Amino acid sequence: MMRFLAASGLILFVLFCLPIHALAQAPQRVIIDTDPGIDDAMAILLALNSPELKVEALTIVPGNVDGKQGLENALKLVSLAGRCDLLVAGGAQHPLNQKLITAQFWHGKNGFAGVELPASKCKADPRFGPDLIIDLVHKYPHELTLIPIGPLTNIALAVSKDPSIVPLVKDVVIMGGSITGGNVNGAAEANIYGDPEAAAIVFNAGWMVTMVGSDVGERTIITRKHLSDLQSAHGAQSDFIGQLADFYITRSEKSGYPGAAMYDPLAVAVPIDPTLVTLKDMHVDVETKGEFTRGETVANRMGSNENNVLHGDHYEIDGVINLKPNARVCLASDADRFLHLFISRIKGK
Repeated sequence: MMRFLAASGLILFVLFCLPIHALAQAPQRVIIDTDPGIDDAMAILLALNSPELKVEALTIVPGNVDGKQGLENALKLVSLAGRCDLLVAGGAQHPLNQKLITAQFWHGKNGFAGVELPASKCKADPRFGPDLIIDLVHKYPHELTLIPIGPLTNIALAVSKDPSIVPLVKDVVIMGGSITGGNVNGAAEANIYGDPEAAAIVFNAGWMVTMVGSDVGERTIITRKHLSDLQSAHGAQSDFIGQLADFYITRSEKSGYPGAAMYDPLAVAVPIDPTLVTLKDMHVDVETKGEFTRGETVANRMGSNENNVLHGDHYEIDGVINLKPNARVCLASDADRFLHLFISRIKGK
């Protein structure tokens, strides 16, 4: 008994002497690969105001705006947040195998709803975005989560240049795809449609991708009621996000929606609190050739394909071929709890 008490006392002494930060869970290191438009800005500021995350870098991909505008937007955004310590690097300037499609219709001429932030006090990192990703993955093996919230061009280039990063990445959380139809047409979601070949590389790289699709984003919407809550607090970041959200909601209302889909912020929220979403393991392929389905993420919910065997002049089904899952597909979100998290973090609470 005395030995037990002595041992217990020693343990308590060691715990008491340890600094508090040593006992707390360390924040997750993340790289956000982004095409800075409205919901990207929301997502980035959510990440920078969340102690659960340590944003190591922003890498810029063309999508909502072109690469030059995207880099300018990212630098202004980190300057607004007072985070010039953050690495910000430009990346690819066009998709792998098609012309760039930009989305000023949804995001405004400059990608930020026409809101002009002050000139940035921050400077870009001189490295090419995919090279910066490679460097940081090797610097922090098994610690980094990649969060691509734009087309997957930069991630595909990084994996193609250095496949050894795949087992060294902790997680990949993608805002992209859908299993119930697209948002640019009947089949494809915008980020995957923006570079289907890159998406095919990323989904088949050999890691497990967490896919937060547009179908769930469109059930996770910011409304006028949420906007009023956000605008009740005044600060540089919350005022800016309030202006973006007002434009975004107005644009969505004109298109018949009750509010604006929180695509990118929801993806960033998954590493913050995984309980905000419901996930299911599936095998996902990316269609790159279909006339009506190019860019579609084809999710196999059964986990298998039928095996057709030739018998004379016809095929017969001979059992099934099991497929290895390559994605954790988001099926649902706790929208109310997510929006409370988002608004409280942007308000600085």
